[in-house]
Amino acid sequence: MSDIILRRFDAADAEWLVEQHRHLYARDEGFDASFGALVAEILEAFVDQHDPACEKGWIAEENGQRLGSIFCVRLDETTAKLRLFLLVPEARGRRLGKRLLFECMRFAKARGYREMRLWTHESHRAACALYAANGWQLLGSKPVRSFGVDLVEQSWKIAL
Repeated sequence: MSDIILRRFDAADAEWLVEQHRHLYARDEGFDASFGALVAEILEAFVDQHDPACEKGWIAEENGQRLGSIFCVRLDETTAKLRLFLLVPEARGRRLGKRLLFECMRFAKARGYREMRLWTHESHRAACALYAANGWQLLGSKPVRSFGVDLVEQSWKIAL
């Protein structure tokens, strides 16, 4: 993992990130095209409106190959939101997820946020286990129909 760098997200990464989300979630969870459209919306808003003083996106890269992403965005004055946390399958199991998570949390704390929150699905077992093992608390879960499938939506938080 020593050759893996975490670099700032650039607008040129958006197309790749949308495609990775669209493809992986369709393949692994049966999500429909509305999920890719949501990711595209989130990224468009980030590119157009984010405040670099308190919001940031990272791309994990090895030898020019993108491996994943994570974003820290402002929810309110004291709360950051973790978004678009993704690892391509070939990058999993290399502790890169933990590295991205810690970098995002470190950034949020350094910018004065006192808490972070995130929204995910119960089916993302590895990510949920990572959150739980690193001090995140499950706030709640509920069954939903999203992206063309039945899911259990979860909300998590951590004090920084």
